[in-house]
Amino acid sequence: MPSAPDSRHLSLPKTKRLVRPVEFGRVKSEGTAERGRFLVLGVFAREDEKLFRVGFVTAKYLGGAVVRNRIRRRLRDIVRTEQTRLRAGFWFVVVARPAAAHATYRELKDEWLRLAERASILAP
Repeated sequence: MPSAPDSRHLSLPKTKRLVRPVEFGRVKSEGTAERGRFLVLGVFAREDEKLFRVGFVTAKYLGGAVVRNRIRRRLRDIVRTEQTRLRAGFWFVVVARPAAAHATYRELKDEWLRLAERASILAP
């Protein structure tokens, strides 16, 4: 049985991120959303995409810059460490809800995995 890749050697380069507002808008308008207590996961299937692409939204109502950056770092790390399980051909946006400001890393990861499973973006 092959072992899981060492997470220290995984990266999440800009080519795997959604950065333009038009891309975020397309996921919102044409995709579907799975909602949880801490996160909302928006998913848009792209047939022509060879990779997955991800974007993160941490609005100002979550708290100050320190809080928002902590949430964003945690979410990036969760996606980075689980990227080998993600199916290609999807754009997805992870939106942090107010409760995420007080959530632990483990709680965020458990919820993200549950939402990803529900959205069918994890490889079988």
